[in-house]
Amino acid sequence: YHGQKVPGFPAHPHRGFETVTIVRKGLVDHSDSMGASGRFGNGDVQWMTAGKGVQHSEMFPLLNKTDKNPFELFQIWINLPKASKFVEPHFKMLWSEDLVINKFKDNNGKKSEISIVTGKITKDGPTPPPDSWAADIKNNVAIWNIKMEANAEITLPTANGNINRNLYFFKGDKISIEEQNIEVYKGIELNAGVPTIIKNGNQPAHLLLLQGKPIGEPVVK
Repeated sequence: YHGQKVPGFPAHPHRGFETVTIVRKGLVDHSDSMGASGRFGNGDVQWMTAGKGVQHSEMFPLLNKTDKNPFELFQIWINLPKASKFVEPHFKMLWSEDLVINKFKDNNGKKSEISIVTGKITKDGPTPPPDSWAADIKNNVAIWNIKMEANAEITLPTANGNINRNLYFFKGDKISIEEQNIEVYKGIELNAGVPTIIKNGNQPAHLLLLQGKPIGEPVVK
């Protein structure tokens, strides 16, 4: 926290990588050295390709003066390959109402949904910035927010190639994958080459999936 009134991160530099900021609760006031400024939050996503360098500020306004100001976000950092380290900086807003949501129902009528920041299941997600590592479909980058009803079951599709796939279980009670019980606040490394069946416990569950081909790995066709 910086200062006495507004928490956040005043102007600071980024270069050579990307940030994907998923704000689940609360608001972010953004401003940058390119002259852009704005407020986003409550489900919105900001994708920044820093490239050759940009300075930006992320502050978290406390609008409720008489009660709590809940705040929750994920900020994902994606490295850029050598060829893209000095591209022009690029910002893109993915507003919550424009995100693609895939909805599923299991054999018992229990519902799950996957909100796509990037990647594809049954529908294409938003288009990443032009110089992003995710812009090349061969890199198979996926960022998915998964929400499951209590006792729901969902099967994650496979992905081809040398792909890293990790699942972060951040809200709920317990889930089960391949007969292994997993408690909340755990990370799971998955094999993207086989379907993954997730069985939820007795509380609604929220999970974050991150996937992509590591930089420097050859593409497997």
